[in-house]
Amino acid sequence: MTEAVMATNSPSVFLLTVNGQIEGANFPEYDNLYCKYCFVYGHDWAPTSGLEEGITQITCKGSHSSHKLIWNFPLETTFKSTNPSGWPQLVVSVYGPDVFGNDVVRGYGATHIPFTPGQHTRTIPMFVPEPTWRLQKFTSWLLGRRPEYTDPKVVAQGEGREVTRVRSQGFVTVSFNIMTKDMKKLGYDTGPSSPANTQSATSGWSTEEQPYKI
Repeated sequence: MTEAVMATNSPSVFLLTVNGQIEGANFPEYDNLYCKYCFVYGHDWAPTSGLEEGITQITCKGSHSSHKLIWNFPLETTFKSTNPSGWPQLVVSVYGPDVFGNDVVRGYGATHIPFTPGQHTRTIPMFVPEPTWRLQKFTSWLLGRRPEYTDPKVVAQGEGREVTRVRSQGFVTVSFNIMTKDMKKLGYDTGPSSPANTQSATSGWSTEEQPYKI
């Protein structure tokens, strides 16, 4: 009877809650930019609440000395999974006008959601695909069509990217506040037990769990 009760109370999935914001970007050569984002995750993961993708407002550089682009666009979503394989990644793509007024991509980038609960900041290096031949480069400039990925999620997957010529360009800064639930109960906590692990005995949520290292 006791074993049956314990089996009933044992969780079958763990939860990962992602809060934070896309703070801004640094693109010295460009202005009036906006950012699209989406999450990429493995087959064992599924969103339970919040938004999987979104788009920021258009922003321009301020008069302050850093000349950074500020979005402060909120992120809020929760995932469930049975194992850490395929840990979610955040994919960001930045767009802005060219000299002809057409919206073109100014950078792609991706980062894994932090594995450890708590507050984190990530600076994501951005890049753009480059034409292979000079004629392609001239044609893309003339027509106002820069090379772009059909699906920005390819940035996180890596398949086929080894044949893509790219150029580094700019940075995007993202802040995260990560919470997990029931990872320790499923055996994915590798950190030592200590008072610093602020986990509620009733809710199971933790802001200091040390999940399985990917």
